[in-house]
Amino acid sequence: MKLTEMFFRTFREDPANAEINSHKLLVRAGYIKQMGNGIFTYLPLGLRVLENIKKVIREEMNGAGAIELQMPILLPQEIYAHRLNTFGNTMYKLKDSTGKDYCLGPTHEEPFTYLVKESINSYKQLPITLYQIQNKYRDEIRARFGLQRAKEFIMKDAYSFDTSEAGLDISFGKMKNAYTNIFTRLGLDFVPVEADNGVMGGSGSTEFMVKADIGEDELLVCDCGFGANVEKAECVEDDRDNSNTIKFTREMVHTPHVKTIDELTEFLHTDNTNFVKAVVYSSDKGVVVALCRGDREIEEVKLKNNLGVISLEMATPEQIMAIGSCAGFVGAIDLKDAIVIADNDVKHMVNFVIGANLQDYHYINANLDDLHIDYFADIKKMQAGDKCPHCGRPVKVVRGIEVGHIFKLGTRYTKQLECKFLDEQGKSQYMIMGCYGIGVSRTLSALVEQNCDEKGIAWPEIVAPYKLEIVIANNKDENQVKLANKLYQELNTKEDIVLLDDRNESFGVKLNDAELIGVPYIVIVGRGAVDNKIEFIKRKDLSKIDVDATEFVSVYNQKA
Repeated sequence: MKLTEMFFRTFREDPANAEINSHKLLVRAGYIKQMGNGIFTYLPLGLRVLENIKKVIREEMNGAGAIELQMPILLPQEIYAHRLNTFGNTMYKLKDSTGKDYCLGPTHEEPFTYLVKESINSYKQLPITLYQIQNKYRDEIRARFGLQRAKEFIMKDAYSFDTSEAGLDISFGKMKNAYTNIFTRLGLDFVPVEADNGVMGGSGSTEFMVKADIGEDELLVCDCGFGANVEKAECVEDDRDNSNTIKFTREMVHTPHVKTIDELTEFLHTDNTNFVKAVVYSSDKGVVVALCRGDREIEEVKLKNNLGVISLEMATPEQIMAIGSCAGFVGAIDLKDAIVIADNDVKHMVNFVIGANLQDYHYINANLDDLHIDYFADIKKMQAGDKCPHCGRPVKVVRGIEVGHIFKLGTRYTKQLECKFLDEQGKSQYMIMGCYGIGVSRTLSALVEQNCDEKGIAWPEIVAPYKLEIVIANNKDENQVKLANKLYQELNTKEDIVLLDDRNESFGVKLNDAELIGVPYIVIVGRGAVDNKIEFIKRKDLSKIDVDATEFVSVYNQKA
């Protein structure tokens, strides 16, 4: 493709609303154009990258035995009737001319389940895995980071249907292997981690996270191979033995205007590990008081899942008063109408400090016998240095971008929608489901985050819009123009893999654009053209060599 014939434009300045490299560079290099908040057009260069990513996904999905189809985007709301409240305002809802309620599909578990329910009725037709690459729509409250969190995005979603849990394990394993192959082939530095299922439900799930400093997800990883999202990471219980420690009598002390752990540490001349911190929430099961050691934080997703609630918000001062306490001074002593759940580490604490449920007062030398705790659970946030639950060594914290997520859904949706099959004995059974998603547009963005420098993008060959770009240094030099066009014709014989910058721009503008666009290889046809010499640049490291044009064509054609 010649740039004079392409719909194409680059920009020198970053877009005003861009916060991360991928958003800035994809707009500046002419890959995407923002049409609205969280809504983007894929320009010709961007579309080619997108299609190359899809090609890798299709090859691995098909290789794993999955079958592609395409579902509608516009769907009747009644399909999602059992979880409309779960989606809340994130679902785009609309009415047709007759007043019937529709929505733009945020995810497709239900449509696929209905399809299989109406198409398959015997164990002989199972297992089966179906997938699509399709647009999805969610009204993100804070659409940001370009393609990372958009209102309209592209996903590959797949759904497996099996006759047993053992069958699901096999399907899940195939998808996990396919995903590993996909992200490896794309050249991404990624890590599979244990994850929370969120609104999708189910028993087990794995996220595929691309390591990136701008990632919104916090990950705990260990050299042994362990990896988990902070929302899922299981903490090893504190193993300190305080059984022989002498327990003192609880005593109320005046702590005027001292509420935070740091303030109390200084005021009482003690260590934050000697405090039991109480955090009060409002949930659909009532008021919840969560306890943890003073140096730790509550992981709210773990707490929410442990409680089995949908809604979990910070309690108001009025709600705290209603359970017989006072904001800033809450303790699990003599509370009323509250569920009290304590992190496992609290089991091993003695002679600790805790709120006295009275303005400006705390207890010192409190012990478990003084507290009313409904039950203990792992509800604290894992942090760097904690013991790995697999090998016991210290874990590290990295940030990541979620590009894939696979779930063992079990019968959550098949029971809701009565999706059954007849087994070998002719008995009706619910199908066992798995769900497997890849954020295609998000993967494109993640590739840029891991493959860029101060000059622009440096695409891996497998996804690059073109393999090589030829730059004519001076359009007024006949030797340069002639050699560049000759190279273009000879190198572009198999398919459209070469970009020719034949614009009437200065050499500086063309070189800057070539480095910004990020095609893997750049050929500069300059003054050496008279002697059939060209400059060959590898975009990834910007290394340069002078080569003979004839030899280059021969070598490159063999490579291509």
